[in-house]
Amino acid sequence: MADVPNRLLDALPNRERPRLLDRFESVDLVFGQCLLQPGDRINDVYFPCGGYISLILPQTRGASLEVGLVGNEGMWSVDVPLGADTSQLRAVVQGAGSALRMKADLFRRELDASAALRGLISRYTVVILQQLAQAAACMHAHVLEGRLARWLLMTQDRAHSGSFHLTHEYLAYMLGVRRVGVTVAASALQHRKLIAYRRGNIEILNRRGLEQAACDCYAADQFSYGQLTRWPH
Repeated sequence: MADVPNRLLDALPNRERPRLLDRFESVDLVFGQCLLQPGDRINDVYFPCGGYISLILPQTRGASLEVGLVGNEGMWSVDVPLGADTSQLRAVVQGAGSALRMKADLFRRELDASAALRGLISRYTVVILQQLAQAAACMHAHVLEGRLARWLLMTQDRAHSGSFHLTHEYLAYMLGVRRVGVTVAASALQHRKLIAYRRGNIEILNRRGLEQAACDCYAADQFSYGQLTRWPH
């Protein structure tokens, strides 16, 4: 395992990385696979490599809402380093690919043993909390079209491809709106020739234009992740 496709692990100092990698097992993430239901015990942590995981907050009233997306820039679940045994989120594989997995109890012991890992995961947790706060503000302050552009850019960053599949239902989760709202926002971006959208298949036609259409939250997210991975090797 010479190459580290997970950017978070790659940000560890060289002296720390090989020993930690030996503790992981490589697994395949299957599209649609549910890794955790709300209230379930968290038995494993995942560091995605090729795949990505959607974090969904179920609602007893109204539509469920996606509150996070984890690809090879991060890990799931940050509940573990915070000391929690369960999560209130549903974790579903949205993009198939590989991941590195470790038992949660073993990961806690690794955190205790490594100041470098502890520091990195603490900084990552801060970024995730900032992202959650940003997403909450985004829901109230920004127009639907800009929010959709932001989520599509985030998905492309994690899919590492200019085209990917997103169902109407999933896009509704992303935006916290009904499907008709998804249709209106996607049609607006398509009319501007920024994306092509047909039967759930999305192709990014003009990334620079999509970045200009996105709300300011996308640039803020990118800045936070950029600061996170500036770690001395």
